[in-house]
Amino acid sequence: MWIVKNRKIWYGISILMTVASLVLLFTWGLKFGIDFTGGSLLEVNYTTSAPSAEQVTDALVNAGIEGSSVRPTGESGFIIRTPFLSADSYALAKTALAINGAQYEEKEFTSIGPTIGSELQTRAIYAILLVILAIALFIAFAFRKVSKPVSSWKYGVVALIALAHDVIVPIGAFVILGHFFGAEVDTLFVTAILVVLGFSVHDSIVVFDRVRENLHLLDEKGMREPFEETVGKSVSQTMARSINTSLTTVLALLALYFFGATATHYFSLTLLIGIVAGTYSSVFIGS
Repeated sequence: MWIVKNRKIWYGISILMTVASLVLLFTWGLKFGIDFTGGSLLEVNYTTSAPSAEQVTDALVNAGIEGSSVRPTGESGFIIRTPFLSADSYALAKTALAINGAQYEEKEFTSIGPTIGSELQTRAIYAILLVILAIALFIAFAFRKVSKPVSSWKYGVVALIALAHDVIVPIGAFVILGHFFGAEVDTLFVTAILVVLGFSVHDSIVVFDRVRENLHLLDEKGMREPFEETVGKSVSQTMARSINTSLTTVLALLALYFFGATATHYFSLTLLIGIVAGTYSSVFIGS
């Protein structure tokens, strides 16, 4: 009951996070990966004495490849992101990476043209918006028989607000990570956001469904109580379930983040932020 009674506090926290995320988004913007901007990604692992990241960058510049990003991975490897490389530029890059005769193995090479990158970006936005809309419509339909004291379509609208919150907060976090640590948004980020939406709406439906059940029980018994009290009771009944479900998922994601491959770090981090935000929005905002 204390959650519903103190709802203005939870509204304030969410509004603060949402507004801050939007301000940062429009001020700094997201750092898009080559999936969306087009470009090339080359991962190499040196089998002999590995050069420094600065030496790799300088070697690429000397080969005429400007604007590259070099990030160490593992003990002697690098993930190199560059503008789109033609076949000739790719050959030059491979030659340049043999710094002072150092030997290396190429583990991955991916190249995406600017047109395809732009198309992927548009489709990613459409995918997120369509999922949010479909979820809101489904909830409105599922609760169509609950019309008192709140109309069924309002459940869908509330879910929509909570889902928007669950998208905006991770985006705001990645604006900060991109600005200070060079974290890039790619198709894995979009995948993580879609997973978060599914997880969040599951939590919301658990709370909403318990509200519906308690309203039906009151009707069957011919009893009446303030709607605020019904919602507060429903949240209390589902709180332990929501927290336990999220906690087990968070523990698994923490293990993936700290012990998983470098390529999945930002994916697991997005899920961590989104699931925590989603659990908060379902319990503290949706209710």
